[in-house]
Amino acid sequence: MALELVKYNAACRALADAKNVDEVKDIRDKAVAIQAYAKQAKNRQLETDASEIRERAERRLGQMLKNTPPQVGARGRKGPGRGKRSAKTEPRFAESPTLADMGIDKKLSSRSQKLASLPESDFEKKVAAWRGRVEGDEERIHVDLLAPKPHVAQNSGDNEWYTPKEYIRQARDVLGEIDLDPASSAEANAIVKAAKFYSADDDGLKQAWAGRVWLNPPYASGLVDHFAMKLLASLHEGDVTAALVLVNNSTETRWFQALLEVADAICFPKGRVKFWHPRKVAVPLQGQAILYFGKDVDNFHLRFGQFGVTCNVYRDPVGQAL
Repeated sequence: MALELVKYNAACRALADAKNVDEVKDIRDKAVAIQAYAKQAKNRQLETDASEIRERAERRLGQMLKNTPPQVGARGRKGPGRGKRSAKTEPRFAESPTLADMGIDKKLSSRSQKLASLPESDFEKKVAAWRGRVEGDEERIHVDLLAPKPHVAQNSGDNEWYTPKEYIRQARDVLGEIDLDPASSAEANAIVKAAKFYSADDDGLKQAWAGRVWLNPPYASGLVDHFAMKLLASLHEGDVTAALVLVNNSTETRWFQALLEVADAICFPKGRVKFWHPRKVAVPLQGQAILYFGKDVDNFHLRFGQFGVTCNVYRDPVGQAL
Protein backbone atom coordinates (compact mmCIF):
# COMPACT_ATOMS: atom_id res chain seq x y z
CA MET A 1 0.00 0.00 0.00
CA ALA A 2 2.86 2.40 0.85
CA LEU A 3 4.55 1.65 -2.49
CA GLU A 4 1.32 2.37 -4.36
CA LEU A 5 0.98 5.70 -2.54
CA VAL A 6 4.53 6.61 -3.57
CA LYS A 7 3.72 5.78 -7.20
CA TYR A 8 0.52 7.82 -7.02
CA ASN A 9 2.33 10.85 -5.60
CA ALA A 10 5.11 10.47 -8.19
CA ALA A 11 2.54 10.44 -11.02
CA CYS A 12 0.91 13.60 -9.64
CA ARG A 13 4.29 15.32 -9.52
CA ALA A 14 5.11 14.17 -13.05
CA LEU A 15 1.85 15.67 -14.30
CA ALA A 16 2.57 18.96 -12.58
CA ASP A 17 6.05 19.08 -14.13
CA ALA A 18 4.99 18.02 -17.66
CA LYS A 19 5.97 20.62 -20.25
CA ASN A 20 4.27 19.39 -23.40
CA VAL A 21 1.45 17.27 -24.81
CA ASP A 22 3.71 14.26 -25.44
CA GLU A 23 4.74 14.04 -21.78
CA VAL A 24 1.15 14.31 -20.54
CA LYS A 25 -0.07 11.81 -23.14
CA ASP A 26 2.64 9.37 -22.03
CA ILE A 27 1.51 9.64 -18.38
CA ARG A 28 -2.10 9.17 -19.42
CA ASP A 29 -1.30 6.07 -21.53
CA LYS A 30 0.72 4.53 -18.69
CA ALA A 31 -2.19 5.14 -16.31
CA VAL A 32 -4.56 3.36 -18.72
CA ALA A 33 -2.19 0.38 -18.87
CA ILE A 34 -1.79 0.23 -15.08
CA GLN A 35 -5.55 0.53 -14.68
CA ALA A 36 -6.08 -2.51 -16.92
CA TYR A 37 -3.38 -4.50 -15.12
CA ALA A 38 -4.74 -3.62 -11.67
CA LYS A 39 -8.23 -4.68 -12.71
CA GLN A 40 -6.96 -8.12 -13.78
CA ALA A 41 -4.88 -8.40 -10.62
CA LYS A 42 -7.90 -7.32 -8.52
CA ASN A 43 -5.81 -4.63 -6.88
CA ARG A 44 -8.53 -2.10 -6.09
CA GLN A 45 -6.26 0.56 -4.60
CA LEU A 46 -3.95 0.55 -7.59
CA GLU A 47 -6.86 0.56 -10.04
CA THR A 48 -8.48 3.50 -8.24
CA ASP A 49 -5.24 5.49 -8.19
CA ALA A 50 -4.55 4.76 -11.86
CA SER A 51 -8.09 5.80 -12.79
CA GLU A 52 -7.68 9.11 -10.99
CA ILE A 53 -4.28 9.77 -12.59
CA ARG A 54 -5.85 9.08 -15.98
CA GLU A 55 -8.55 11.70 -15.33
CA ARG A 56 -6.00 14.23 -14.10
CA ALA A 57 -3.81 13.60 -17.12
CA GLU A 58 -6.74 14.02 -19.50
CA ARG A 59 -7.67 17.30 -17.81
CA ARG A 60 -4.06 18.51 -18.13
CA LEU A 61 -4.07 17.39 -21.76
CA GLY A 62 -7.24 19.39 -22.38
CA GLN A 63 -5.66 22.48 -20.87
CA MET A 64 -2.73 22.19 -23.25
CA LEU A 65 -4.95 21.57 -26.27
CA LYS A 66 -7.01 24.64 -25.41
CA ASN A 67 -3.89 26.78 -25.27
CA THR A 68 -2.38 25.42 -28.50
CA PRO A 69 -5.19 24.04 -30.70
CA PRO A 70 -3.83 21.42 -33.12
CA GLN A 71 -4.79 21.05 -36.75
CA VAL A 72 -7.59 18.47 -36.99
CA GLY A 73 -6.88 17.27 -40.54
CA ALA A 74 -3.78 15.70 -42.01
CA ARG A 75 -0.84 17.85 -43.02
CA GLY A 76 -0.69 19.01 -46.60
CA ARG A 77 -4.29 18.04 -47.39
CA LYS A 78 -5.94 20.43 -49.75
CA GLY A 79 -9.12 21.97 -48.44
CA PRO A 80 -11.61 24.32 -50.05
CA GLY A 81 -9.84 27.28 -51.57
CA ARG A 82 -6.38 25.92 -50.70
CA GLY A 83 -3.85 25.69 -53.47
CA LYS A 84 -0.39 24.24 -53.44
CA ARG A 85 1.61 24.56 -50.30
CA SER A 86 4.33 27.13 -50.45
CA ALA A 87 7.46 27.53 -48.43
CA LYS A 88 5.65 30.34 -46.65
CA THR A 89 2.96 28.02 -45.30
CA GLU A 90 5.29 25.18 -44.30
CA PRO A 91 6.33 26.57 -40.86
CA ARG A 92 2.68 27.03 -39.84
CA PHE A 93 1.96 23.34 -40.33
CA ALA A 94 5.19 22.38 -38.61
CA GLU A 95 4.18 24.44 -35.56
CA SER A 96 0.60 23.08 -35.47
CA PRO A 97 0.66 19.26 -35.43
CA THR A 98 -2.52 17.35 -36.09
CA LEU A 99 -4.34 15.33 -33.43
CA ALA A 100 -3.26 12.21 -35.32
CA ASP A 101 0.38 13.31 -35.07
CA MET A 102 0.02 13.42 -31.29
CA GLY A 103 -1.82 10.10 -31.07
CA ILE A 104 -5.02 11.77 -29.90
CA ASP A 105 -8.39 10.92 -31.38
CA LYS A 106 -11.31 13.34 -31.51
CA LYS A 107 -13.12 11.62 -28.64
CA LEU A 108 -10.16 11.98 -26.28
CA SER A 109 -9.62 15.57 -27.42
CA SER A 110 -13.25 16.47 -26.75
CA ARG A 111 -13.37 14.75 -23.35
CA SER A 112 -10.05 16.27 -22.26
CA GLN A 113 -11.13 19.79 -23.14
CA LYS A 114 -14.44 19.32 -21.32
CA LEU A 115 -12.53 18.22 -18.23
CA ALA A 116 -10.25 21.25 -18.63
CA SER A 117 -13.33 23.51 -18.68
CA LEU A 118 -14.34 22.42 -15.17
CA PRO A 119 -13.33 24.94 -12.49
CA GLU A 120 -10.55 23.58 -10.29
CA SER A 121 -12.79 23.41 -7.19
CA ASP A 122 -15.53 21.54 -9.09
CA PHE A 123 -13.03 19.08 -10.52
CA GLU A 124 -11.58 18.30 -7.08
CA LYS A 125 -15.05 17.87 -5.57
CA LYS A 126 -15.97 15.44 -8.34
CA VAL A 127 -12.78 13.44 -7.78
CA ALA A 128 -13.40 13.29 -4.01
CA ALA A 129 -17.03 12.22 -4.53
CA TRP A 130 -16.02 9.50 -6.99
CA ARG A 131 -13.34 8.10 -4.66
CA GLY A 132 -15.86 8.03 -1.84
CA ARG A 133 -18.24 5.94 -3.96
CA VAL A 134 -15.67 3.33 -4.96
CA GLU A 135 -14.27 2.70 -1.49
CA GLY A 136 -16.96 0.10 -0.81
CA ASP A 137 -15.70 -3.42 -1.49
CA GLU A 138 -18.41 -4.27 -4.01
CA GLU A 139 -18.51 -0.98 -5.95
CA ARG A 140 -17.21 -1.30 -9.51
CA ILE A 141 -14.39 1.12 -10.14
CA HIS A 142 -15.49 3.48 -12.87
CA VAL A 143 -14.89 7.20 -13.13
CA ASP A 144 -16.86 9.63 -15.26
CA LEU A 145 -16.41 13.12 -13.92
CA LEU A 146 -18.50 14.53 -16.76
CA ALA A 147 -21.62 12.58 -15.78
CA PRO A 148 -24.50 14.72 -14.43
CA LYS A 149 -24.85 15.01 -10.68
CA PRO A 150 -27.41 12.70 -9.09
CA HIS A 151 -30.66 13.74 -7.41
CA VAL A 152 -31.59 17.25 -6.39
CA ALA A 153 -28.05 18.61 -6.32
CA GLN A 154 -28.22 18.98 -10.11
CA ASN A 155 -31.28 21.25 -10.08
CA SER A 156 -30.06 24.79 -10.82
CA GLY A 157 -26.90 23.98 -8.90
CA ASP A 158 -28.41 24.51 -5.42
CA ASN A 159 -29.44 22.36 -2.49
CA GLU A 160 -32.58 24.25 -1.46
CA TRP A 161 -35.15 21.45 -1.63
CA TYR A 162 -37.64 21.18 1.21
CA THR A 163 -39.36 18.23 2.86
CA PRO A 164 -43.08 17.62 2.15
CA LYS A 165 -45.37 18.34 5.08
CA GLU A 166 -46.63 14.73 5.32
CA TYR A 167 -43.13 13.58 6.30
CA ILE A 168 -42.69 16.45 8.74
CA ARG A 169 -46.02 15.65 10.37
CA GLN A 170 -44.90 12.08 11.09
CA ALA A 171 -41.46 13.27 12.20
CA ARG A 172 -43.04 15.55 14.78
CA ASP A 173 -45.21 12.68 16.04
CA VAL A 174 -42.11 10.50 16.50
CA LEU A 175 -39.85 13.14 18.05
CA GLY A 176 -42.58 14.89 20.07
CA GLU A 177 -41.30 18.29 18.94
CA ILE A 178 -38.52 19.41 16.65
CA ASP A 179 -36.01 21.43 18.62
CA LEU A 180 -33.58 22.02 15.76
CA ASP A 181 -33.36 21.86 11.98
CA PRO A 182 -29.68 22.63 11.24
CA ALA A 183 -30.01 22.76 7.42
CA SER A 184 -33.04 24.87 6.68
CA SER A 185 -34.42 28.30 5.73
CA ALA A 186 -37.26 30.55 6.81
CA GLU A 187 -39.45 29.18 4.01
CA ALA A 188 -38.73 25.54 4.88
CA ASN A 189 -39.29 26.17 8.59
CA ALA A 190 -42.80 27.37 7.87
CA ILE A 191 -43.54 23.65 7.42
CA VAL A 192 -40.99 22.12 9.80
CA LYS A 193 -41.76 24.53 12.65
CA ALA A 194 -38.52 23.78 14.47
CA ALA A 195 -37.92 25.80 17.62
CA LYS A 196 -34.55 26.78 16.11
CA PHE A 197 -33.15 26.44 12.60
CA TYR A 198 -29.92 27.33 10.84
CA SER A 199 -29.90 28.66 7.30
CA ALA A 200 -27.04 28.52 4.79
CA ASP A 201 -25.95 31.96 6.03
CA ASP A 202 -25.77 30.66 9.61
CA ASP A 203 -23.69 27.63 8.50
CA GLY A 204 -25.16 24.92 10.70
CA LEU A 205 -21.89 23.01 10.66
CA LYS A 206 -20.35 25.74 12.83
CA GLN A 207 -23.25 25.88 15.30
CA ALA A 208 -24.12 23.80 18.36
CA TRP A 209 -26.71 21.07 17.86
CA ALA A 210 -28.94 19.97 20.72
CA GLY A 211 -32.26 18.34 21.54
CA ARG A 212 -34.51 16.60 19.01
CA VAL A 213 -33.22 17.13 15.50
CA TRP A 214 -34.81 16.91 12.07
CA LEU A 215 -32.14 16.85 9.34
CA ASN A 216 -32.66 17.07 5.59
CA PRO A 217 -29.06 18.00 4.66
CA PRO A 218 -27.79 19.54 1.44
CA TYR A 219 -27.22 16.67 -0.98
CA ALA A 220 -24.00 17.89 -2.60
CA SER A 221 -20.93 15.79 -1.97
CA GLY A 222 -18.69 17.55 0.51
CA LEU A 223 -21.72 18.83 2.43
CA VAL A 224 -23.95 15.83 3.10
CA ASP A 225 -21.06 13.86 4.60
CA HIS A 226 -20.09 16.75 6.90
CA PHE A 227 -23.66 17.13 8.13
CA ALA A 228 -23.82 13.37 8.75
CA MET A 229 -20.60 13.44 10.78
CA LYS A 230 -21.78 16.48 12.74
CA LEU A 231 -24.97 14.66 13.73
CA LEU A 232 -23.09 11.53 14.80
CA ALA A 233 -20.70 13.59 16.91
CA SER A 234 -23.61 15.42 18.57
CA LEU A 235 -25.35 12.12 19.31
CA HIS A 236 -22.16 10.68 20.76
CA GLU A 237 -21.70 13.70 23.04
CA GLY A 238 -25.31 13.41 24.20
CA ASP A 239 -26.22 16.90 23.00
CA VAL A 240 -28.70 15.50 20.46
CA THR A 241 -31.18 13.24 22.21
CA ALA A 242 -33.10 11.94 19.17
CA ALA A 243 -32.99 12.56 15.44
CA LEU A 244 -34.57 11.80 12.09
CA VAL A 245 -32.51 12.13 8.92
CA LEU A 246 -33.82 12.23 5.35
CA VAL A 247 -31.09 11.49 2.80
CA ASN A 248 -30.52 9.76 -0.53
CA ASN A 249 -30.31 5.99 -0.13
CA SER A 250 -26.61 6.09 -1.05
CA THR A 251 -25.89 2.87 0.80
CA GLU A 252 -22.44 2.50 -0.78
CA THR A 253 -21.03 5.73 0.67
CA ARG A 254 -19.01 6.03 3.85
CA TRP A 255 -21.27 8.70 5.32
CA PHE A 256 -24.41 6.59 4.83
CA GLN A 257 -22.76 3.52 6.37
CA ALA A 258 -21.60 5.66 9.30
CA LEU A 259 -25.18 6.80 9.91
CA LEU A 260 -26.49 3.26 9.55
CA GLU A 261 -24.06 1.94 12.15
CA VAL A 262 -25.63 4.22 14.78
CA ALA A 263 -29.28 4.37 13.64
CA ASP A 264 -31.97 2.43 15.50
CA ALA A 265 -34.38 2.04 12.58
CA ILE A 266 -34.74 2.96 8.93
CA CYS A 267 -37.47 3.52 6.35
CA PHE A 268 -37.10 3.04 2.60
CA PRO A 269 -39.98 4.92 0.91
CA LYS A 270 -41.69 3.00 -1.89
CA GLY A 271 -41.39 6.06 -4.17
CA ARG A 272 -39.09 9.03 -4.52
CA VAL A 273 -39.80 11.83 -2.07
CA LYS A 274 -41.41 14.78 -3.86
CA PHE A 275 -39.42 17.66 -2.43
CA TRP A 276 -40.82 21.16 -2.82
CA HIS A 277 -39.60 24.69 -3.37
CA PRO A 278 -41.71 27.85 -3.64
CA ARG A 279 -40.19 28.83 -7.00
CA LYS A 280 -39.05 25.56 -8.60
CA VAL A 281 -40.16 22.01 -9.28
CA ALA A 282 -38.11 19.19 -7.72
CA VAL A 283 -37.36 16.15 -9.85
CA PRO A 284 -35.40 13.67 -7.69
CA LEU A 285 -33.36 11.14 -9.65
CA GLN A 286 -32.65 8.80 -6.75
CA GLY A 287 -34.59 7.13 -3.96
CA GLN A 288 -34.37 8.22 -0.33
CA ALA A 289 -34.12 6.78 3.17
CA ILE A 290 -35.22 8.07 6.58
CA LEU A 291 -32.98 7.03 9.47
CA TYR A 292 -34.18 7.19 13.07
CA PHE A 293 -31.95 7.67 16.11
CA GLY A 294 -33.91 7.27 19.33
CA LYS A 295 -35.81 5.04 21.75
CA ASP A 296 -39.34 5.25 20.31
CA VAL A 297 -38.74 2.68 17.56
CA ASP A 298 -42.27 1.28 17.64
CA ASN A 299 -43.73 4.71 17.01
CA PHE A 300 -41.29 5.23 14.14
CA HIS A 301 -42.54 2.04 12.46
CA LEU A 302 -46.14 3.08 13.02
CA ARG A 303 -45.70 6.58 11.60
CA PHE A 304 -43.29 5.95 8.73
CA GLY A 305 -44.56 2.52 7.72
CA GLN A 306 -47.15 4.28 5.55
CA PHE A 307 -44.37 5.53 3.28
CA GLY A 308 -42.57 2.23 2.70
CA VAL A 309 -40.71 -0.63 4.34
CA THR A 310 -39.31 0.03 7.80
CA CYS A 311 -36.93 -2.15 9.79
CA ASN A 312 -34.81 -2.11 12.91
CA VAL A 313 -31.04 -1.90 12.62
CA TYR A 314 -29.39 -4.78 14.45
CA ARG A 315 -25.74 -4.81 15.47
CA ASP A 316 -23.15 -7.41 16.27
CA PRO A 317 -21.37 -7.26 19.67
CA VAL A 318 -18.83 -4.70 18.42
CA GLY A 319 -21.60 -2.36 17.34
CA GLN A 320 -21.61 -2.67 13.56
CA ALA A 321 -24.92 -2.73 11.71
CA LEU A 322 -26.12 -6.12 10.51
